[in-house]
This record gives sequence, C-alpha cells and structure tokens, in this order.
Amino acid sequence: MDASSPVFVISVAAELAGMHPQTLRQYDRLGLVSPTRTGGGSRRYSVRDVTKLREVAELSGEGVSLEGIRRVLDLEDEVTSLRSRVRELESVLADEVLKRPGRRVFAAGTEGEVVTLRAGARVRRSTSVVLWRPPSHQ
Repeated sequence: MDASSPVFVISVAAELAGMHPQTLRQYDRLGLVSPTRTGGGSRRYSVRDVTKLREVAELSGEGVSLEGIRRVLDLEDEVTSLRSRVRELESVLADEVLKRPGRRVFAAGTEGEVVTLRAGARVRRSTSVVLWRPPSHQ
C-alpha cells in the first residue's frame, strides 16, 4: 500500500481530515479533491487525498476562497509534475554524460553553427565589431 492507494471510505476520510462527510462530497463536486470510485460508485480516499483535504481546510481557515484553493492545488500539482520531469531529464542527461564523457560542451561558431568542444577547452574570443546590413531587395 502506498500514499495513493484508495483505502478509506468517506466517513473515515472525513474523520481523518477533521471534516463532515458532506464537505468531502462538496469538494468532490467542485473538483478540489476527487477520490477514486469503486465499481458501485462509492468514494475511496487515499492518504494523499486526506492530506490534500487537510490542506484545503488550512487554506480555507486562512480565508482563501474555494476558487483560490483550486488554483493553489492546481499549481502544486503542476510543480510536482515539473519536478518529476526535471528528475527524469537529469537522469537522461547523467546517462548521456556517462556514455559520452567530454562530448557535452558546445559553442556557437562564426557562422552561427553549433560546435562541439572538448571538456575544458576554451573558445578564442573575438573582440571585433561586426555590422550587419540586411540585403537590399531590388
């Protein structure tokens, strides 16, 4: 069993969250906390759902509107998703670095092309000023 396993019936989830079951039904209708449904349509709440219900209660107690709470929860879900994606990309990058050590350094060439450099190599910098003029259309 993990934090997302739907194990609690509505009365138990309400008690764990310190709320009335009717409040949980309202939050479900509003899409704030949507539990899993059984084949018969009964709500089943997870530990993660109960945690979210407590957060809703805390935000509500601080005077945040239900629409504001929805936005906060959506943003938190987005942050969680983005963090997961960053971890995934970091893992892919680490694998790439291990497969091809020293081949992940790039620079822009004089014509704008991408140039691969050896690790530790430095690009010779030019201090000249270049004036670009658009081609004249005749």
